[in-house]
Amino acid sequence: MNQYILVLDCGATTLRAVAIGMKGEILAISALPNVPRLQSGCEECLIWDIDEIWNKFLQVIPKVRSQVDGKIEAVTVTTFGADGTTVKKDGTLTYPVISWQCSRTSGWAKRIASLISPREIFRLTGYQIIPFNTIIKLLWMRENVPEALDQADSYMMMPGLLSYKLCGEMSFDYPSASTTMMIDIRTKKWSDRLLSLVGLDETFFPPFTPSGGVIGQVTEKVHSETGIPKGTPVIAAGHDTQFALIGSMADQSEMVLSSGTWEIAAIRIPEYHDSERAFETGIMTEFDAIDGLWNPQMLMMAGGVVEWVRRNFYADIKDRSDIYSLMIDSGREVEPGSGRVIVVPSFMPSGPNKPYETQGTILGLGLTTDRSQVYRAALEGLSFQLKQAVKAFFETFGFEPTALRVVGGGSKNHLWNQIRADVLGIPVITTSCEEGTVLGAALFAMVGSDAARSIEEAKNMVEITTRVWEPSENWPRYQKLYEEYEKLPLFLASHYRNKI
Repeated sequence: MNQYILVLDCGATTLRAVAIGMKGEILAISALPNVPRLQSGCEECLIWDIDEIWNKFLQVIPKVRSQVDGKIEAVTVTTFGADGTTVKKDGTLTYPVISWQCSRTSGWAKRIASLISPREIFRLTGYQIIPFNTIIKLLWMRENVPEALDQADSYMMMPGLLSYKLCGEMSFDYPSASTTMMIDIRTKKWSDRLLSLVGLDETFFPPFTPSGGVIGQVTEKVHSETGIPKGTPVIAAGHDTQFALIGSMADQSEMVLSSGTWEIAAIRIPEYHDSERAFETGIMTEFDAIDGLWNPQMLMMAGGVVEWVRRNFYADIKDRSDIYSLMIDSGREVEPGSGRVIVVPSFMPSGPNKPYETQGTILGLGLTTDRSQVYRAALEGLSFQLKQAVKAFFETFGFEPTALRVVGGGSKNHLWNQIRADVLGIPVITTSCEEGTVLGAALFAMVGSDAARSIEEAKNMVEITTRVWEPSENWPRYQKLYEEYEKLPLFLASHYRNKI
């Protein structure tokens, strides 16, 4: 009989229940689409409907269980950061979960600088101002729906909200807390100064449960709805980025790229120090899932740009099941440089081009430009953006990666992996377990359920293989193309800063 971990992975486009064995093997997956909803009575406001999400998990969990003959050792939840909401003692929401995709908070993203400088925020929290940061949402709520805060007893992030559905216990994990822009990045304690901006204090939040800690046990109600045995331990995981780092199986000399709708380039360092250069280049730092390590990272739009290209340039074949293979094949036929078409992939205000206020840009279009050139140019632009992040890590922390370890959906695109290797000039590595986030969360659940005594022991139990993309003969060509690309953000800044 198989022993396995059940991981509930709630992504921004798909939610999944995944059964993962003690050797890291994926035993079963069941998935459903996940999209934010328009909030009733609030035009263009986007929310996550927690009840809808949970009901979908109630559909996919039994499907996974029916495919695996074995015992569930533990259940754990991993999902995106920044999003959460206010709750009463019984777990009732006093306001919907505002999605990171919602535009309602853009005003407060600018106004917060009148309360505390962006540089001081960065010194305290290691975080850059982005419209979807948790504190920005809370400032919006305090101004527009103060009763939601006044009627609430606590606040939980998405991992806590979903774990509560499983076991009825409130929780807050450190990796998710470091995405709130309200916690001191050095001390791992809530920042009184930042909480005071929203009229809150540390008692408003549940006690911290470290990743790998036991939150509670599966309830009788959940057992009757899903078949998960009552009493199965619910283990804390949290923000998906940290578990992609662990699940990549990378060592600390490698940089890890978690590539999905968003792309997060991250490293793991044993101490944190404030840096002017880190602030200037858009680096953010979060807590590692392992105590005593920090994760400097660069948050960049990635797969979302590829999806934009698909919707706008491949609309005639958008419903084909092999659309991505067709796009990749067409991109392979294009020479490096994409016929002088350049895509600057700054579709959201984050990443290395954020200081220049650059927006998504396509340059070099002509009457003979075709969609395959635009597609390859998008992959090249995303890879150039990644090289900017590598350069920023070196300038800030003296970190020069020996290789790039890629996990997530973006790791499955072999053309993209080769372009990354050629642009960076280092090997790009993927693993046979392309579900790095799920594997990372499962490793912590293995420790939390006593199936392993430590993360290192759990990792040693895993049996996976790797594939390596070495830089090709196109590497010199891409170095010259990058030198040209690197000049563009400053060149474009005068245009995008002109608010005519």
